[in-house]
Amino acid sequence: MKEQILRRCQDALPQWRGLHTDDFEFDDPKGFSSFTMGVRSRRDIDPPAVLYRHLEGKENAILDFNTERRTFLLLGQEQIAAHCHHYDDTCRIEAFYRGRTLDADDVFDPAHQRGIADQLFRLHQLEPDGLPDRTFFELLHEQWGELARSVLSEHRSEFPPDEQALCDDLDSIHHPDTIAKVLRCLPDRPPVFCHNDTYHGNVMLLDDGSIKLLDFEFSCLNHIAFDFANLFAETVMEHGLAHPPHFRIADPRFTDADVASLIGFYLDNLDFADAAQRFTELSMLVEETRRALLLSDYMYAMAALPLALEPIQKIRFIPYAHQRFRKFLASWDREFADQPTAGS
Repeated sequence: MKEQILRRCQDALPQWRGLHTDDFEFDDPKGFSSFTMGVRSRRDIDPPAVLYRHLEGKENAILDFNTERRTFLLLGQEQIAAHCHHYDDTCRIEAFYRGRTLDADDVFDPAHQRGIADQLFRLHQLEPDGLPDRTFFELLHEQWGELARSVLSEHRSEFPPDEQALCDDLDSIHHPDTIAKVLRCLPDRPPVFCHNDTYHGNVMLLDDGSIKLLDFEFSCLNHIAFDFANLFAETVMEHGLAHPPHFRIADPRFTDADVASLIGFYLDNLDFADAAQRFTELSMLVEETRRALLLSDYMYAMAALPLALEPIQKIRFIPYAHQRFRKFLASWDREFADQPTAGS
């Protein structure tokens, strides 16, 4: 793999030609839906490092290739995404950020929240050409629904018996009544261009203290509350437990005050007639974000199912999807228990 990746990098970066794998350090592959790998030269050469993202065989793209490419290049031009050295249908080679991705504890740091909020505000102002007029969750259902059905039915026998039983509980995840529940969680405000995968691992703290967003593969039209919600969604996961599947969804560590803090920094980028108008908008966004948190569980459950066949990470993706989907359904029932359904 290292030799293949180096050859692709050398095709894009002539100054790297003539060097060998021993001249570079290769990070372990990372990623949830496609893998990335940092490649750093041991020689004094420019650029000294790149991030290689493997795209070949990726089946869960939200946008078609040309739209995704055009959108990512725009993000690079606006200095929201990393500069792109090379982009084709097999891989993308990006400038390498010096720093570290955030961990779950970092999400609660006000300085980090301000940096994230400012980056999201800049992103939300963009209007990339050629985006579908459907929003993220409509596209997700269209693009991932068939993948989910195939995993749960055609490939069910490939999983161990305990996971096959979980597939039965997961079967309704791709049904029309489930997407109807999902869409009911969305706020009644115009969608804008959103990131759609803002969990802490997709946020980079650079060595100079600035914040950058990563991984824009799911970026398209959506509601800004989901970008706020998704930042906190993965903080509920506990990993490294003694008993299988070695992880669980714990009680939320965040509160409405944490959510309000992030949104408050976001609203600092806007002008309001008075404090009352700002307070009204803040209160509405906190409520919309609280409801949008349900959607993170649904999204992560759907995203996990195709990975159960060819996992990038060593995690049991069927139990992960099962926990996420059960949490979505339970939270949805609590949220809408006393509200009439459409047409009743």
